Amino acid sequence: MSWPQFNHIQLLRYAGLFQYASVGTPFLRYQTVVEDLAQKQLPGSYVHLWLACYIVFGVVYWYLTHDLGDRRRTPLRRALQIGLLVVLNGMAVAIGWFSQSGISALLLAVVAVVLPWLLPLRIGIAWMVLQNFSLVPVFASIREPAFSLSDAFLQSSLYSGFIVLAFVTALVTKQQVEAREEQRRLNSELRATRTLLAESSRLAERMRISRELHDLVGHHLTALSLNLEVASHLVQGQAQEHVRQAQSVARLLLSDVREVVSQLREGDSIDLTQALRNLTEGVPGLAIHLELPPRFSVDDPKRAQVLLRCAQEIITNTVRHAGARNLWLTFERSADRQMAIHARDDGQGASELRQGNGLTGMRERLAQFGGRVDIVTGKGRGFALDALLPLEGTS
Repeated sequence: MSWPQFNHIQLLRYAGLFQYASVGTPFLRYQTVVEDLAQKQLPGSYVHLWLACYIVFGVVYWYLTHDLGDRRRTPLRRALQIGLLVVLNGMAVAIGWFSQSGISALLLAVVAVVLPWLLPLRIGIAWMVLQNFSLVPVFASIREPAFSLSDAFLQSSLYSGFIVLAFVTALVTKQQVEAREEQRRLNSELRATRTLLAESSRLAERMRISRELHDLVGHHLTALSLNLEVASHLVQGQAQEHVRQAQSVARLLLSDVREVVSQLREGDSIDLTQALRNLTEGVPGLAIHLELPPRFSVDDPKRAQVLLRCAQEIITNTVRHAGARNLWLTFERSADRQMAIHARDDGQGASELRQGNGLTGMRERLAQFGGRVDIVTGKGRGFALDALLPLEGTS
């Protein structure tokens, strides 16, 4: 029997909560804890401070991890998360101080689970090392048995393995989640490209059939009509009547062939509706609101590819950089035979636009057909993009 599929982030979060709950088991024998602290000649308030710090730690951890893995973070939210991380560390060390024990290390392992999600890798490693050696004064303060400074340093080093294991586990989970999200996004792009390729193949096949009908069948029927016209002047009587009937049938067949060729050429356009729907479905962490014309088709395969690549770049930039929850993507055909793309998101925006390779490539693709891109953004105002692509003209 195969293992059930779990949400990796939530599983990691609840594992941390289980560790936190395990650390609180001494309070199941509250009176014993009070007596133990009294035997060590510590103030009676220590047990209350211990319990208060334990509760604060649990509340902060629950709040800090409720949206773990969400990359849509504003600068204010980042600052709040860093502040709460400091509180989490402080409460863990304080619990060790008031309890006169090494349970701080178990709680710092819980903190290490959060670090890869909130901090860059190098800063996270530095934070992990510093928080581990913040245990040195805790162990040095323990009275029974008494620890020297070197003993306290050695004791904190012994606990570093648990903390590193928790950190690496969280880091691997984070990388797995990001790889899965990237795979889903690439799969959406692949399905959209496959749909566009199928539409292009369908268009090419219709063109081939229409040309074959026009060039071969149409040519032979025209030649047959001319020969029957000549034959009608060379025969007399009943034979001439049969020739004229054959001539009429040949003209009717030629008319039917021309009508079929015209109908095939009328359908010579690429339908982008399904390709764009495939591109926008299943994008992780982003709700895309797509608006399309009733029948969204483009005659030129190259222009169809440009439109699809522009939509793909807009979605990729929004996922990676905008920190947005929603993206509104609208395609509309203007009266002057131009296709307009309107995109806006509710992300954090930027005070200064830095144009990367993606936006540069979009401008270059549109410029090949006389199109353009206009971008409006601002700090806390999201990102808005308007693109125009002429549907007729020379490339």
